[in-house]
Amino acid sequence: MAYRPRKRASKQNAQVYWQNSEEKRVLGYAGYKAGMMHIAYVDESESPSKGQEIVSAATVLEVPPLVVYGIRCYKSKNSIGDILTQDDKLLKLSGVKKPKEPKEFDEIDDARLLVFVTPSKTAIGKKHIEKMELGCGGKDAKEKLEFCKSLLGKELPISDVFKSGDFVDVIGVTKGKGWQGPVKRFGVNIQRRKATGKRRHVGTLGPFTPAYVMYTVPQAGQTGYHKRTEINKMIMKISDKPEEINPSCGFPHYGFVKGNYVMLKGSIPGPAKRLVKLRLAVRASAAKEPQLTFLR
Repeated sequence: MAYRPRKRASKQNAQVYWQNSEEKRVLGYAGYKAGMMHIAYVDESESPSKGQEIVSAATVLEVPPLVVYGIRCYKSKNSIGDILTQDDKLLKLSGVKKPKEPKEFDEIDDARLLVFVTPSKTAIGKKHIEKMELGCGGKDAKEKLEFCKSLLGKELPISDVFKSGDFVDVIGVTKGKGWQGPVKRFGVNIQRRKATGKRRHVGTLGPFTPAYVMYTVPQAGQTGYHKRTEINKMIMKISDKPEEINPSCGFPHYGFVKGNYVMLKGSIPGPAKRLVKLRLAVRASAAKEPQLTFLR
């Protein structure tokens, strides 16, 4: 029920809920999914394998630097205006017209960064920038605004936002699988052949009363290309040396990672080349840098 409605995502640049944080920092980042690999590391958790070397799957994201071109101010959860950089080159890239007079806002409730990611710095072949908002932390709105102003017009590398061992939430759009039946879409059991002459269908569409088919009944429909959030993914490594993880022939359907990358433990939603957003985990445990012993 938590995944209803199972419809196509409206856009790949997914909207993110930003939590409150009293620490003065940027709360998120964005990158492109390159592919997967496997790693070995020393388990530091309280599991039975504590202190042992274990092998796990890992996902690599290429994260070109984000460019901060503005600040969006909020009051009563409504946007009241933007403060833009005075750099004409950045404004031209972002497609925003330069205001005649710079705006200043005093009474605000929240401030967020306006940034764009430049996919042309990667190997995916996409040229157009992708704009988004990033939440910021601070004790109050004034501190948030001053922190945002200190980043205005600058490039924001991943190393200034996260570090190895941090837990993040991953927000992205899953692989699209088109129109599928109830067996693949909801995982209902396959019927025996002699039951109704059919196998891949639901046994009943509901009771006599109420006299209509309820929306909770598993039926065929759109599968995949849904916005999903996966919580508590550990950052295993952040580096600017892609030769450490690039396969000899590049990642399938992606190619070679050219710049900064982030390695996350486990899998994440979406195919290669898709935009993925990272958010400081809302339900995270204490961060501790993992000890990697093997990359392949």
